[in-house]
Amino acid sequence: MTARTSEAASAEPIDVACPAPRAARNRARIAQARITAAHSEHASGLGRLAFLLTGDQAVAEDLVQEAFVRAFARFGYLRSPDALGAYLRRTIVNLAGKHHQRRRRERALSMAAPSSPLAAVGRPDVESRELLWAALQQLPHRQRAALVLRFYGDLSERDAAAVLGCRAGTVKSLVHRGLAAMREELGVREHE
Repeated sequence: MTARTSEAASAEPIDVACPAPRAARNRARIAQARITAAHSEHASGLGRLAFLLTGDQAVAEDLVQEAFVRAFARFGYLRSPDALGAYLRRTIVNLAGKHHQRRRRERALSMAAPSSPLAAVGRPDVESRELLWAALQQLPHRQRAALVLRFYGDLSERDAAAVLGCRAGTVKSLVHRGLAAMREELGVREHE
């Protein structure tokens, strides 16, 4: 046997079952099981958060789906499995912000057609709730996100700041300005 044929023989792929691909498949199965469990645990709460941020159920479902796709891609890089909930909330808030930016640009381009009001599907016909909802929808994204995280999500100022990527003082300011804008929109005096 010459050196040339032994090189060619060693360069050919080996047909024996290799443990490396099997280990990779096992890791993929474990990651899939963990993300499925995480989806069961977090999906409904994230859906409500996304709906409150966007006001549209279909968009909210898309944002939750996109958040889980991004989480699955980054799942191996999470330092702690407990961090997944915070990662997903942060992703939802960021995606909702991008959605509002895109909507704002689209509205600016199509000023000829007036925007239609949101469909009142599945909501009770309560006048004050509708007024609050309309006032919330008028707020800028960051103020709306701060209010939703603080009062609906029941997060502390510090936790809301972590989700929004700012300081706790900024959250206080956003909440204060958001509430003031809603009071003004609703015509409510602060000390009634």
